[in-house]
Amino acid sequence: MSLAQPIWLLLLLVLPLLMRRHYRRNRQRSLVLYLPQRPALPLRTGWRVWLRRWVPGMRWVALALLALAMTRPQRQWQEQKIQAEAVDIMLALDISPSMLSRDFDPDRLQVAKHVAEEFVEKRPYDRLGLVAFSAEAFTQCPLTTDRRVVQQFIRSLTVGRLEDGTAIGMGLATAINRLKDSPSKSKVVILLTDGENNAGYISPLAAAEMAQTLGIRVYTVGIGTNGIVMSPVRRYPDGTYDFAPRHMAFDTDLLVDMATKTGGKFYRAWSENELKGIYDQIDRLEKTKIDVTTIRRTTDYFHWLVGAAVIILLLELLLRWGVLRSVTV
Repeated sequence: MSLAQPIWLLLLLVLPLLMRRHYRRNRQRSLVLYLPQRPALPLRTGWRVWLRRWVPGMRWVALALLALAMTRPQRQWQEQKIQAEAVDIMLALDISPSMLSRDFDPDRLQVAKHVAEEFVEKRPYDRLGLVAFSAEAFTQCPLTTDRRVVQQFIRSLTVGRLEDGTAIGMGLATAINRLKDSPSKSKVVILLTDGENNAGYISPLAAAEMAQTLGIRVYTVGIGTNGIVMSPVRRYPDGTYDFAPRHMAFDTDLLVDMATKTGGKFYRAWSENELKGIYDQIDRLEKTKIDVTTIRRTTDYFHWLVGAAVIILLLELLLRWGVLRSVTV
């Protein structure tokens, strides 16, 4: 046990002085009635008499407990070493207009964001980052261990921030650039898209070769159903889209080649449940044992002292203004 702010112990030295001053002033104010000593008068000491002696001291005990609470007594547990599983993971998410297609509820992008957030929640010791791409790519969030920050950036992803198109190679290259200097033994890119590569100056296979050279595994995820789906066909000046039935093309072979070249795997998600299952599989595959920095746990006990002081004060008020209340004429 230790005290975080022991200087408040000085209040305990002041309390006796305050008590002495209080009782001296009360003695001067009180009226004394002298009676002759009569052995015939019976001496009655009931429970009210006993309580009346001790009730004034309850307030001082409560003040002493509050003074102790201000010192913040706490117990520091021994340092612990935790063996955890940690990987550096960059999420590369497609935010092209086709991700607003409504074969998912409410659309592909919202489902992809929701499942990605759940995946991030399950990786407490990893460093995670986020890349968004359409016709170009940018880093939305660099590698960090703060899961809440990554989840917030995932939630903020919207379509229309970049030029329309799908630059799969640019998205992967941007993610690789964030991982290339990482000291982690295990580096992974999870790339999710719903279409064919039709933009960008770096081809997807060239980016995959870069990942292979740097020892970065790439898991490619294709989201969406085949055939005719309700998809954006026109963008209005206010940023909204007009939807119409469209036949959506999907380059499965390209995504398979990218994943195979880097030692990763290709997955196809036809529904939200399948997408969740894919992330669960990747979660099980990407495990690397590491020793996390030692930690120290501290438990505070001041709230127990405050609670006891409050109870004593309430009890003192109930006794003083209840069963021990006297009528003054």
